[in-house]
Amino acid sequence: MAGSHAVDWAARRLVVEAEGSFEDVVARYEGAVPDYPAARIEQLVADDAGWQAVCDLTDTVARHGFLIYWKIAADSLMRVAGDTSRCAAYLMGNHTIAERMFRHDPTAMLYAPLRTVISQEPGGPVLFSTDQPSLHFASLGRPEITEVGIELDHKLGALLAALGLPVPACLNQPQPASTGTDQH
Repeated sequence: MAGSHAVDWAARRLVVEAEGSFEDVVARYEGAVPDYPAARIEQLVADDAGWQAVCDLTDTVARHGFLIYWKIAADSLMRVAGDTSRCAAYLMGNHTIAERMFRHDPTAMLYAPLRTVISQEPGGPVLFSTDQPSLHFASLGRPEITEVGIELDHKLGALLAALGLPVPACLNQPQPASTGTDQH
């Protein structure tokens, strides 16, 4: 008979107020975090070019360490319901970094790529929101994965700085290993 268990763990949402218009913040973000080069990666796989070729291409394209795997302009759909907030939601990550966690536990893909949102309520500031990566990955209880999560905190902090956004202090400090509470 198959078993199951639940893991309770703490998460931390980071909400950073951005200077500039919604369109400006989206353009800065998308300029710093390019789209995942799907066709080029698929060609490397088809050519059996090897993992190093994938890593080299990724390092060249993802100059701040991240790629956009998916985007939805949620505001255009929600406008049909009469909502007037602005929102662009993304899946942002780096498959070469994710692989360093995947090799230890493929469940790490629950949290890779990272979710990010740029939003603005009517009359309010533009906000960049995401969850702190290390806390998600620490919940898996594997030190090797937690270390990569902390590295992602630092990369996220560097990206925010490159975008001219305030960097939450928690992204620049090592986080204690938080393995969560296993509930069987």
